[in-house]
Amino acid sequence: MAESTSKMAENSPPQDYLEVIEKAATKVKTLLAANEKLTKPRVMIICGSGLGGIADVLHPDDKIEIAYSEIPGFKVSTVPGHAGKLIFGLIGFNKVPVMCMVGRLHFYEGYTFQETTLPVRLAKKLDVTTVVVTNAAGGVNPVFKPGDLMLIDDHINFPGLAGYHPLRGPNLAEFGPRFQPLSDAYDFDLRKLFYTKAKKDLGIVRNIHEGTYFFAAGPTFESRAEVRMIRSMGGDAVGMSTVPEVIVARHSGLKVLALSLITNAGVGEKPPSALTEDPKPLDDGMASHEEVLEAANEASKDVQKIIEATINEL
Repeated sequence: MAESTSKMAENSPPQDYLEVIEKAATKVKTLLAANEKLTKPRVMIICGSGLGGIADVLHPDDKIEIAYSEIPGFKVSTVPGHAGKLIFGLIGFNKVPVMCMVGRLHFYEGYTFQETTLPVRLAKKLDVTTVVVTNAAGGVNPVFKPGDLMLIDDHINFPGLAGYHPLRGPNLAEFGPRFQPLSDAYDFDLRKLFYTKAKKDLGIVRNIHEGTYFFAAGPTFESRAEVRMIRSMGGDAVGMSTVPEVIVARHSGLKVLALSLITNAGVGEKPPSALTEDPKPLDDGMASHEEVLEAANEASKDVQKIIEATINEL
């Protein structure tokens, strides 16, 4: 979209932003009209880095793909591993209608929180009632290993505590209250359903934890001192997404299930000392986006199975 749209989303009166949301909803509804089964998705799935394959579990015969560039107000995803399209389809033998966001938008890409969370507002306009958010995250809890899954039961919105909050500015009263409580952000029943499906019904052997997700703006991976700080503050995993979407989803009255795939272990030990004769290599354990995508690819099949089984019950 043009630069004027970006400024409008951040600085203009709420009515202008509401009009952008309405235009996006009208466009998507028009494109979905060709398949009546898909016009009222029940669940929105936000696919994290390397997890876009979740869309592969949709029934192949009833599927509509819409590029972000076709939707008014939508920005283009610029991150490797994020395709940049909405896929509408049916999941499971119950054929639950869903809206998959394959390629999320991030604050670090230079977009405002209004722009990165616009898809969630759109989902509300399309009558979605539940949002399933996935992400790739760095493990801060020393018990967590790459390849483990973490059901998010709470979060620390570090940018939000400093004033960079997705609900900053005039309240969109038609979506939710001025002061949104977040003590119930991560739905207990959905977490229980996910775990039950994974362990009892599917027999998934991959480790599944619960924990607190620490939202950092990015795009740099954390320094050693920052990893120690996050750990001391109660964070179990750290990432650059999810929390703004969750906040807007709860503000919109949507239930939330959020899942982190632990793709790397945060390096929290002090740097090697230059005063020692044989220091440990400085790059030992250093994170990379390629590592994130590789770990996500290895775990994606399990994640797809569990999410399919979970959403089939909604």
